Amino acid sequence: MQAFREAVEALDMDAAEALLAPDVVFTSPVVFKPYTGKAITGAILRAVSGVFEDFRYVREINDVGGRDHALVFTARVGDRQINGCDFIHVDDDGLIDEFTVMVRPLSAAQALAAAMGERFEQIAEEARARAV
Repeated sequence: MQAFREAVEALDMDAAEALLAPDVVFTSPVVFKPYTGKAITGAILRAVSGVFEDFRYVREINDVGGRDHALVFTARVGDRQINGCDFIHVDDDGLIDEFTVMVRPLSAAQALAAAMGERFEQIAEEARARAV
């Protein structure tokens, strides 16, 4: 997961998106249904990179088989400090096919939901444009 971590930390969302499988399933910490596909997941990553401030990964946990990873992070959303974890699974080709994000505390999750909600139309439009 070093390549993904480095891409995110460098704010290179195109490089991060290149590591996603075409049928990646992204599960948001603030939306009930998962999103499927590289285009929508990439658009979400780009949007959240503009929402999070002072983002940094603070710990990485990898399974022995190398297919499951947990990247623990901290960031701010406005005046709210947020702690979270990206749970990532890679397929046989080494591409990310499952991406689940969890965050805490509730007030920070609510701030994240509000900030991402304001960008939802832009995210959907970008995903449609990239899916073609």
